[in-house]
Amino acid sequence: MGSNSAEYDGTRERGAPGRPTPARPAAGVGRRDLIKRSAALGLISVPTTGFLSACASGGGGDQEKAEAGRKTAKNPLGVNDTAQMEFVLFDGGFGKEYAEGAVKVYEKAFPGAPVKFSATQKIQSTLQPRFHQGTPPDLIDNSGAEQMDMGTLVGKKQLTDLTPLLDTPSYDDPGTKVRDTLRPGIVEMGRFDGEQVWILYYAYTVYGVWYSQKALDSLDEQYPETWDQMLAVCAKARKKGMAGWTYAGKYPYYIPFSLYPMIGKVGGREVLDAIDNLEPNAWKHPAVKACFEAYYELQQKGYVLRGTPGLDHIQSQTAWAEGDALFIPNGSWVENEAANVMPDDFDLAVSAPTGLDSSDKLPFGTIWASGGEPFVVPAKAANAAGGMEQLRIMLGEASSRNFTGNELTPGLRSGVAVLEAAGENVVNPRLQDWYVQLQKEKIGASGLGEMMAGRATPAETVKKIQAFADETAKDSSIKHYRHQ
Repeated sequence: MGSNSAEYDGTRERGAPGRPTPARPAAGVGRRDLIKRSAALGLISVPTTGFLSACASGGGGDQEKAEAGRKTAKNPLGVNDTAQMEFVLFDGGFGKEYAEGAVKVYEKAFPGAPVKFSATQKIQSTLQPRFHQGTPPDLIDNSGAEQMDMGTLVGKKQLTDLTPLLDTPSYDDPGTKVRDTLRPGIVEMGRFDGEQVWILYYAYTVYGVWYSQKALDSLDEQYPETWDQMLAVCAKARKKGMAGWTYAGKYPYYIPFSLYPMIGKVGGREVLDAIDNLEPNAWKHPAVKACFEAYYELQQKGYVLRGTPGLDHIQSQTAWAEGDALFIPNGSWVENEAANVMPDDFDLAVSAPTGLDSSDKLPFGTIWASGGEPFVVPAKAANAAGGMEQLRIMLGEASSRNFTGNELTPGLRSGVAVLEAAGENVVNPRLQDWYVQLQKEKIGASGLGEMMAGRATPAETVKKIQAFADETAKDSSIKHYRHQ
């Protein structure tokens, strides 16, 4: 996947992209308040999933650990001021500038400690061998299509508990702990079981259906709230030479960005929880079947852009931005990721997924929003304290502002509005965090990808995905997680 999110940083006051880049606070809006609201857009503190699964087993010779430094008010984590710190960033929609700026702050604070900084889209293939050898970097932005499987990393005890970072004074206010600057839910998302916090989600992403308000206005239509209305809008778009939908056909795990919250809207959040928990027959719930059939209808009626199954995330976003398709399922990082092809008057907007009808369990406006851009400190890092200190700097006001910018972009404004309209009706499926391979390769590629290409029916797809989930549930080599 491209960038996992257009988001805000994980602190309460940021706003911005999700695998993407930052948005900026509007004048008159408090930084903390903005971040609180915009985090759901994926700017600071939020996701992306990799197509490959990480197999981060231990092995090889562990690297020598840096000696602890002296803890002071300015160095609360006791960073060794002469030890190298290595930081590997996912090179996605959010860009590198925000991280590079934070590295400069680290270097200024510890002028005798060299920093080795790099950015790559090949997170898993680059770093998995180093985990196996016992020589991982000190801080990793574990994002993108090659994201390492978080559940595997946690289950094999490959990550450092970030609780010491969370209980450390924040970078700007010694009287406030880092944990108290974060959006509600960010700390909990970093837990898999128990009280340890293994991941710090730096961005907050809004997932949903993204579109050009200008294009929708040209059809003299409002965003459709029921599926009959959705089909009518798609029919009208086709008459104007525009497909109703496109998506990342080569990475069909993007489809759940709008499909999962639709399932939650139709059947209630308990359906999504059962799916996350790998409960028997969870995928056979009537709400899942109905939503699969709705999406399949888009394909069968010819409302999906021709050739979509062969497009990657960038190609599908480009076709959509150029007006070939009206709707695309995505995360808030799309604004940053498609910026170079999006017309200035595109008027980007996002909506909560369309539902079926008035019988849905939750109201229209139910949205998926959660933390994204997961940062981790490996358990075998040579300089774990340095990795956590770099994160502490990034969660400070200056670095957060570099991430989010100074004013709200159209997509960010729309995301904030959608989040406010949702109120308590926000869902957060955890499958993509807990079981990356299941989500991306099996449910995404082998399941939904085949269905949306017209090569499998909804009934066949439900059966296939349930079998994948059952297989994962029975696999004793996989660490299993449940909603508490």
